[in-house]
Amino acid sequence: MLTQLQTELGNVFITEEVISTLAGAAAMECYGLVGMASRKQLKDGIAELLGKGNLSRGVEVRHSGGSTAIDLYIIVSYGTKISEVAHNVQSRVKYVLNDVVGLKVDQVNVLIQDVRVSK
Repeated sequence: MLTQLQTELGNVFITEEVISTLAGAAAMECYGLVGMASRKQLKDGIAELLGKGNLSRGVEVRHSGGSTAIDLYIIVSYGTKISEVAHNVQSRVKYVLNDVVGLKVDQVNVLIQDVRVSK
């Protein structure tokens, strides 16, 4: 599905893949985040850590009634305050999509899939 942004120069169409990649890249900039987790796959209760080329697989974009919601499936670092990491991820993703791209995001939901000891 395409998202349409209207500007004074014309229309801009953005695919959900681009939105999810931008959201994943913005989330990865946050302290305490080990990586993105696949939203589809849990093996033996352990979340699959996605590489930098697959960030969009850990993000789900939903449109309903003119509003946009982003679901991020993340893995946090052991020893960090989970609520603070989640809040930072929400703030960063909303800032990047609202202010940099121009897309109005109503919700950024963070789903913690796993906690890992970072190296």
